Parts: sequence; structure tokens; C-alpha cells
Amino acid sequence: MMSLEKTNAAGLTRNDYIGEPSTLCKGCGHNSISNMIISACFELNIRPEKIVKFSGIGCSSKSPTYFLNQSFGFNGLHGRMPSMATGALFADTSLKGLGVSGDGDTANIGLGQFKHLVRRNVPLVYIVENNGVYGLTKGQFSATADYGLSLKRQGQNIYLPVDIALEALAANATFVARSFAGDPKQVKEIIKAALSHEGTAVIDIISPCVTFNNQENALHSYSWGKGHEDPLHEVEFVPPRDEITIEDFSHGEVREVALHDGSTIVLKKVEKDYDPTNKKEAMRLLGDAIKNKWLITGLIYVDPDAVNLLDMYDLGKTPLNRLSDENLRPSRAELEKINQDLT
Repeated sequence: MMSLEKTNAAGLTRNDYIGEPSTLCKGCGHNSISNMIISACFELNIRPEKIVKFSGIGCSSKSPTYFLNQSFGFNGLHGRMPSMATGALFADTSLKGLGVSGDGDTANIGLGQFKHLVRRNVPLVYIVENNGVYGLTKGQFSATADYGLSLKRQGQNIYLPVDIALEALAANATFVARSFAGDPKQVKEIIKAALSHEGTAVIDIISPCVTFNNQENALHSYSWGKGHEDPLHEVEFVPPRDEITIEDFSHGEVREVALHDGSTIVLKKVEKDYDPTNKKEAMRLLGDAIKNKWLITGLIYVDPDAVNLLDMYDLGKTPLNRLSDENLRPSRAELEKINQDLT
């Protein structure tokens, strides 16, 4: 009997993109993000084996198990995902990198590695599932926890939070976005745009922890997020070679940003006349958001013309992990010539 399940241009169904059943808490925002990764890859017709997944340690870093079951995945040490991803993507330039981290994995132990990956513009989609706590180890405050937040058994947080989007901008990121797990449509469209960006695409997603940090007044909770989300624009991703059509003009001005591969991010203005290619404006916007406790979501900054790390090196067309020993090892005569040139 012929299957009636919808297939994409790659001849695959959405089920071909799923992973193992989630073992995270019911209602966890991370599960919604995993579902949107599945939908984004299906809609972009990306074959799962063309994506390589990376993660560190934490509830967030378990997420790659729950999507793209046919993709290779690497679970690294706490905070060390960036260096692992950099090496793997150097070895095989034919793959698209997708990393999932958490606020502890990125903004605490991994902040140094995160900043250096971003400044090198490694071609990696870097998703931070941000809930403000160490959920895997019983809810200790992370570096992104709200100042003054009180949690049972943890006391009161006395430190100011790290803003991941602002840190990414300060490190010269070429794609910075923020979203909210309770807004799955926006999450999906941003992920689709990030997958077509040729450099590091940082997506800070507020992803509530329903077990340890879901008080109504907590900035990482569902109730606060739903009541305070302030979208910059409606985000729509247009794949390459598709005709660009905008059916709804009621939201005002439309801004299009072309990416390397010919795809386009279409931003429909909601209330703000905002230019995501203006870095100075992006810094000001995030500063105002921190001061006023706004949950600004959408594409905050993008530089579609920046050169990524792999473009800076003459790696050749054949990925390094497919080269033979003869191609990888210089001859004795070549080594002697190199040594002579260095003297």
C-alpha cells in the first residue's frame, strides 16, 4: 500500500528526521526546540546524514539524541563543544554543523571556548537552550540566572546575569538571534535561516525548566515569556530559487536579507523599524532590553558577507578526512624544503 505521508524534495518524510524518545521532563522547552529542528531540516530538504551534531554536558546537551537519528553526533566534555566542533568541521567541510548547548555549558565553564568559536566564524549553528539553571544537577543558578531570583534550596542569586546574545555580538558574531521555546513558529524560521548562514549562527532560546525555574516572576519561565515577549519582526525564511512572495502587507515594511546560498530571510515589521545588519543598533537594542527586562526575540544581527573560518584556509575540494596518506604526508624532500625555508 502506498504511504500517504508527505515527502520532501529529498524523498524523505518527517519521520526520517526524528530521533529517540525524549527522557527530559514533560513540558521541557528543550523538547519543543528539538521538534522545530526536525521540522526545519525536513522543510529545507536537508538529508540527515549531511548534518553533524555536537553537544557538551547538561539537559540541553542530551537533546541531539532526540532529533536526526541518522546524523553523526558527538557529545563532548562540559563546555568543550566549540573546540570539538571546530576540529570536526575542519576535517569534513562537506557537512553542516549543528551544536546544542545550554546556559551553563556555554556561559559558565564554556564561555571562553564559545567566544573564540564565534570570533573565528566557524560555520556552525550554535543553539543555546537557555533556562537559567543547571537542570541536570538539581537546579543551581547558571550564569544567565536573573539577579535576585530566589529558588528553593538555592537561596537568592546575588550576581548579575550574562547575556549570551550580547556576548556573541561582542565577539563579532555574524548571526545572532533570540527566541522563546513557547513561540515554535519563530524558532523554526530562525533555525532555517541559521542553517543557511555560512558562519557561526548563535541562537539564544529561552527554554523554561518546568522543574526548577518556572516561577511566574522568573525571566526564564513560560508565564513570564508569554507575557513579555517582544518580537522585533515576523521572520520568514525563503529557500534559494523559490519565488519570493509576500501575501500579507498589513504589518508594514518588508526587509529582505540575502544569504550566501541565495536564500533570503524576509522580515516583516511588527512595531519597530529595525535593521538587523546594523551592529551598533543591535548593541543598543540588547542594552535597552537588559535595562527594561524585555524579552526581545527575532533576528538581532546578521552579516551575510562575512568570511568564515574554513574560507580562510586553502583546504581544497576534497575533505581532509577523505584524503589518502600520500596526499596528507609530505615527502622527505618537501619537508627538507620547508625546513630550509624556515631557517
